[in-house]
Amino acid sequence: MEILKVSSKSEPSKVAGAIAELLKENSKVEMQAIGAGAINQTVKAIAVARGYVAPLGINLICIPAFTDVKVENEDRTGMKFIVREEK
Repeated sequence: MEILKVSSKSEPSKVAGAIAELLKENSKVEMQAIGAGAINQTVKAIAVARGYVAPLGINLICIPAFTDVKVENEDRTGMKFIVREEK
């Protein structure tokens, strides 16, 4: 499964479009964000994506969790967001 990496400069509407497309293919999307700005953009994108897929009868569920990420040979703690359809 592909992991979407979201930064503080990511546009929520573009990330939301990627979420919607990946959900149609896989029914589950995983995203990673490091830092407050990136987490903010990720949450906005999930909210926008929910609006994109709601007319299709899809209700999204988001499961947040901490994750360890290696950035330039340094361990960092980030947030992982698993977005999937409600069954």
